[in-house]
Amino acid sequence: MPIATVDPTTGETLRTFPPHDEAAVDAALARAADAAREWRRTPVAERAALVGRIGVLLDERRERYARLMTMEMGKPLQAARDEAAKCATACRYYAEHAARFLDGETLVHDDGGVGRVRYDPLGVVLAVMPWNFPFWQVVRFMAPALAAGNVGVLKHASNVPQCALALAEVVRDAGGRRGLFETLLIPSDRVEAVIADPRVAAVTLTGSEGAGSHVGAAAGRHLKKSVLELGGSDPFVVMPSADLDIAARTAVTARTINNGQSCIAAKRFVVHTDVYEPFLDRFVAGMRALRLGNPMDEGVQVGPLATGSIRDDVHDQVRRTVVAGARLLCGGQPFDGPGFFYPPTVLADVPLDAPAATEEVFGPVAAVLRVPNVDEAIRVANASPYGLGAAAWTTDAAEKQRFEAELDAGSVFLNGMVASDPRLPFGGVKRSGYGRELSAIGMREFVNVKTVREARGTSSTTATTE
Repeated sequence: MPIATVDPTTGETLRTFPPHDEAAVDAALARAADAAREWRRTPVAERAALVGRIGVLLDERRERYARLMTMEMGKPLQAARDEAAKCATACRYYAEHAARFLDGETLVHDDGGVGRVRYDPLGVVLAVMPWNFPFWQVVRFMAPALAAGNVGVLKHASNVPQCALALAEVVRDAGGRRGLFETLLIPSDRVEAVIADPRVAAVTLTGSEGAGSHVGAAAGRHLKKSVLELGGSDPFVVMPSADLDIAARTAVTARTINNGQSCIAAKRFVVHTDVYEPFLDRFVAGMRALRLGNPMDEGVQVGPLATGSIRDDVHDQVRRTVVAGARLLCGGQPFDGPGFFYPPTVLADVPLDAPAATEEVFGPVAAVLRVPNVDEAIRVANASPYGLGAAAWTTDAAEKQRFEAELDAGSVFLNGMVASDPRLPFGGVKRSGYGRELSAIGMREFVNVKTVREARGTSSTTATTE
């Protein structure tokens, strides 16, 4: 895949970039390793201050960066503005809380002395990031990593190179020294060599299950820490006690956020038979009412998919699901003309073994499944290789307890839409990956949790000379 900006609204190639050669990659890693030696010794207050300044610049440049995101991957302009704002919020969060998150604690204090824990940075962390949230996916790694004393090397998706370069720019403009955050413009087949480089201490990836498998295997071969946030086929469970109007409105947003291209977008709508038809009526009406068009136009709610191949894959999944027995209630046909548009689509009565129920569909396509009771709702919701997020709509206390405890997911949202939040850990189980991002837990994924044991009577004293 070439490293290029291709406008998904028109299919036009706007700009291409030559890949960095081996010498450029080596130089970037050398700068990062050099910066890491100094940055780890920098007081946490100074590191946090830099992250705070990055947040200020993200706010100041919100419109410019939003237009860049929309141009490269097609999200609606307002959604891109919201993404830039969320990045700034995350930076402010870590600027405020980094010192507390990194403050070690005393675990043992007895006759043998004192035992405590400290959190030291690992060094250079390689981030392999996707195109769908081209700023947020990076910043949610970058902000805690920099505050913890690590440095970052970014290998971004090949279709968002200008976003990748802008992220390095904002770190430099905030006062980050050379090497603190490097961007590599390289194809995916060169990532393993970077992981193998001894100057790289760890790797984090957000992306597909296949990409995660390759990166996780490479990290394992070289005995390096990895965090993987992979695909999802999130269930959205609706029970009879739910407020159907609110649930259906939220379902439309949850399925079409980011043009349907989100790992935590609701994809499988598991609906109790008692409210199946009234929910479906509301949901289909909401999907049909969405405004599809040029994502640069104010008011557009759904833009194009990021690439032609993604659009073609989504349509193939829809076609195969209909062949398997599902009912197509709206959408389901790519638009003629330029761009990679696919309409909001609802598939009802989807068989459990159909593609839309077993695969991740990365576009605005909803699979609706009918269940007779709470036991079957949980079974169907968990009948997926993925386990990233899950939403359950009910006001029944017993059902809430069951969903919270029994849904196989890294996040369970009750009567709300699954979303990431800097204050809460984020990640998945099963084939949705491992490890966590965000919160104090995510910040500590890329630190050495170091035990320090000091024997009683050996505390440091001030040296004197005569």
